[in-house]
Order: sequence, then structure tokens, then C-alpha cells
Amino acid sequence: MFQPQPQRHARFRQARVLIVGCGDVGQRAAQLLHPRCRVLALTSQAARVPELRAQGLVPLLGNLDDARSLARLAGLATRVLHLAPPPSSGNRDPRTARLLQALARRGGVKSLVYGSTSGVYGDAGGAWLDETRAVQPATDRGRRRVDAEARLRWWGRQQSPRWGTCVSVLRIPGIYALDREGGDPRERVRRGSPLLRPEDDVFTNHIHADDLARACVAALWRGRPGRVVHVCDDTELRMGDYFDWVADHFGLPRAPRLSRAEVAQQLSPMQRSFMGESRRLCNQRLKTELRVALRYPTIREGLSV
Repeated sequence: MFQPQPQRHARFRQARVLIVGCGDVGQRAAQLLHPRCRVLALTSQAARVPELRAQGLVPLLGNLDDARSLARLAGLATRVLHLAPPPSSGNRDPRTARLLQALARRGGVKSLVYGSTSGVYGDAGGAWLDETRAVQPATDRGRRRVDAEARLRWWGRQQSPRWGTCVSVLRIPGIYALDREGGDPRERVRRGSPLLRPEDDVFTNHIHADDLARACVAALWRGRPGRVVHVCDDTELRMGDYFDWVADHFGLPRAPRLSRAEVAQQLSPMQRSFMGESRRLCNQRLKTELRVALRYPTIREGLSV
């Protein structure tokens, strides 16, 4: 005689999503997922546990620099959003390697989404790029991301035959939002940091933090195996024009425009590196494959809320 199976508690029917690197964007994504999903957040800071728990998340203490602290991650989640940065030096990403080693112990990961950077392309002289463009990082910062991408895609191919694992990579440009720490463009304008004169200026790309969070969530279910997707809006501006617009829109003084040689004397090497790369990113995969309709299609909408 057929015996009906007891219903599983709703908590166990929920998809379990692990967010690695639950900073600003990770928390925005978590709020889109919760309460439909059980969201686990890896943090290396015990002081953040109450904050994450108050948001309805399940905090997990672990450090990507300590492989032993990651052992508990094995088998905990079926979907993983990896937004943690690599180390600040070197051209490899051992943090991602340790994470993948921990996740492989029990397997079961259906999808893993990695937040990379458009810096993997290096300078393209302002050309339009789609995701088939070969990577050519000009900095160790970009090389670390290329290393992480390669590790992740290889890991996905190894896990797929047994678990159907899908690893997808999001290449992300400058993230902004008026309520994002370090992502409010007014801060730079108020500092008066110099910009390049028009003849030296570079094209930059942007994405609002909320639209990025929505893309991360979409990729967890709609990403394709080994696929790269540009997560950027439709803005087409040079860096100086972007910050001039911000200044005019908020009634702030425009920053000075200097030659490349003059700027090099006033800015840090990292700041100069951002001014040494010019490219424009195509975002058709974002719209057609992930089916993300941008809430803020340009910075004009994103900074006028």
C-alpha cells in the first residue's frame, strides 16, 4: 500500500544560497533572496555576526586565508555567490582555490556565480568589447582575477558530470550608488581629485549596486556553464564627463582637468591605473541571457533617485 511521505518543513524545501564576501552588494543580493531562500553568509569578522543575523541571514565564521576554517562549508549550500576579493598582492588568487577545495569535499553545488572585474581586459583604446574578447590584464590586480576565473571554470567542468554544476562569471566595472560606502561619486568630486583633459580622457563603465545585485541573483538560476557576462549599464561616457555631470547635477564645483603627466604626479598608482584603461562594454548577454531589465539604465537615472 502506498504510504504518503511526510511533508518536509518549509525550511528544508528552500534553496540554500551561500554568499562569500557579504559586503554591500552581497547584502543587497541577500535581501532579494531572503526569505524565499535560506541565505548563509561567510564572514571572517565575529563582530559582523549580529548584523548579518539581524538581516535574516545565517552567519558562518570562516576565513578564505585559512583553509581549516572553511571545512564546514562542504555540502551546506546548493548555490554559491562568490564576491570575495583576491589578496591585495601577487598575481594568483589562493583564496578562491581554498574555497573551491572546501566546496568540492561533498559537492552538491548546482550553480556558482563569481563577481570578477572588467579590468581583466586591460586597455582597449576605447573600443567596444563583448565577452569573447581575449583577456589581457595590465596589472596584478587584473591578473589575480584572471587566475580566479580560470580556477573557477576548471572546477565547474570537474564538478559538472556528477552534480550538474554551472559556474558563471560576471565581469563588473565601477559600482556606484548614493548609499554605497565608497561608491558615491560625489565623494570624489568633493575631494577635487583631478581628471584628465578631454584629449587624454578614457571611457569608463558603470553599474548601479542594486542592478548588480539583481544580476547576481539572476545568474544563480539563469547563468550558463562557463559563461562570462558583462554586468554594466548603457552609459557611454568618458571619465571626466561622468564626474562633470555629477558635479553639475549636485551643484558641486567641477574637478580640475590636467594632462596625463600632471595627473601622474598627484594620484596614487592604483588611481592612475584606472585612468590608463579605456574600454566600452557590450551588455547584451546581461539582457538576453540573464534577462535583467536594468532599473537604472544610465547614471542619470541611478543618481537622480
